[in-house]
Amino acid sequence: MAAQRILIVEDEPLIAMMLEDFLEALGRELVGVADSVADAIAAVEIGGIDAAILDVNLRGGEQSWAVADALAKAGIPFLLSTGAGGDSIAEAYRGRPTLSKPFTMDAVERALDALV
Repeated sequence: MAAQRILIVEDEPLIAMMLEDFLEALGRELVGVADSVADAIAAVEIGGIDAAILDVNLRGGEQSWAVADALAKAGIPFLLSTGAGGDSIAEAYRGRPTLSKPFTMDAVERALDALV
C-alpha cells in the first residue's frame, strides 16, 4: 500500500504549497508542513506519518540531516528534495530516493510509490 500520510519539510512557501496541491491531487493526506529542523523533529515525535518529503537545505543554512536521522530511527521512509546536485546529499543518505527541483506531480507520485 502506498504511503498515505505525508509530512512536508520545506522552507520555501510556494514549493510547500505546490507539494500540498500535488498530494491532494494524488489522494494523499498532508500531515503537516515544517519549515525548520526543530518543527520537523517535533512532527516526527508526534507520529502519524507514513512518509516524508525532506528538503535538504533549509533557510539560514540549516541542513535537514537531523530530521533524516529522526525519520530513519522511527522507521519512516522519506524522499530527499534538492535543487543542488547529488553531492549535496550527506553520504549516509545517498542511497535514498531523491527528487530534483523543479519536480512534477508525476515525479512526486513515482517517488512516493517507490518508498513502499
